[in-house]
Amino acid sequence: MSLSSRAGRRQILARRSHAAGLLPALRRLRAALRQDLRILAYHRVLDSADPDGFSFDTELISATGAQFREQMRAIKRDFHPMRFDEVLSCIDADRRLPKGAILVTFDDGYDDNYRIAYPILRELGMSAMFFVSTGHIDSGMPYAYDWLVHMVCTTSAPRLLAPELGMDWEIPGALPERRALAARLLDQLKGLDDAGQEALIARLEREWDIPRSAGHPDCRPMSWEQLREMHRGGMEIGSHGVGHRMLAKLPRAQMSEEVNGSKQSLERELAAPAQVLSYPVGGPDAFDAATIEVVRSAGFRMACSYMAGTSALAPDSRYCMRRLPVESEMDAAWFSAMVSVPEVFSYSSRLRTG
Repeated sequence: MSLSSRAGRRQILARRSHAAGLLPALRRLRAALRQDLRILAYHRVLDSADPDGFSFDTELISATGAQFREQMRAIKRDFHPMRFDEVLSCIDADRRLPKGAILVTFDDGYDDNYRIAYPILRELGMSAMFFVSTGHIDSGMPYAYDWLVHMVCTTSAPRLLAPELGMDWEIPGALPERRALAARLLDQLKGLDDAGQEALIARLEREWDIPRSAGHPDCRPMSWEQLREMHRGGMEIGSHGVGHRMLAKLPRAQMSEEVNGSKQSLERELAAPAQVLSYPVGGPDAFDAATIEVVRSAGFRMACSYMAGTSALAPDSRYCMRRLPVESEMDAAWFSAMVSVPEVFSYSSRLRTG
């Protein structure tokens, strides 16, 4: 079954449940049966879900500013928004989480998080966790996966040649078709080890003469100054590695450098403990038992995946917490239903994404 058909069925059922006034009763019933933690996962919040001439991945636009404000109002009204430090305090004191406990998270560290999402959170008196790749905060460089999509969307080359992946594909002319091609390429690229991924992207940069060092205003990371302002304003900042690399695909020493290096940078720049990490990409091939051990040994107390679902605060789940991906195609009824009864109304985003 295609993603669009799964999304369509959930959306229709969500609208009917919302119109019938069933969601409050379903929330109460679920709260009586389950004690778990909802963690919402966002990437980007922009003015539009499909900006004109946008040559990057629109799948990473989780919501428009208007949608995000409406979603935050909904969870503030119907749930119990928390911070990670509050959740960790519950763990330390062996206290149960409040009913309806929910966390808001962002991956990567795009500057629209500061420009659009942060003011909305402050306006509503809410907090969120922003997982950032510290090397990109240092350099201001776009993320490699984003740049790969940008190159496919803008190159004048007639064909995409990637012998590393057995690809020889014609590059279409229209931007939507180019984005679809880039999504297929990106998914297959993430099956390579880290060195293979870096080599392929670097080769296309050279061959197509689209250097990532040139940057682009539509894909910039936040700065340390912005993150310090957000941290002073009540936001939490966590680790997403140094270079946004799939940790399980790195040799152990490099994996440790990514994890420990990001923690050291965060604590140096923000003068506060870095306690939570989000695995870059976050699917089942992005972290493993060795990764969890490195993360635990570095001093992180919790870690999030990008696998869809909710998690109890059991010791065996604390370093692989599931999240609920938010997608821009979710209207208010679907979002409310998804957060109310995740087992029915959420769906797995692309496994290799975060």
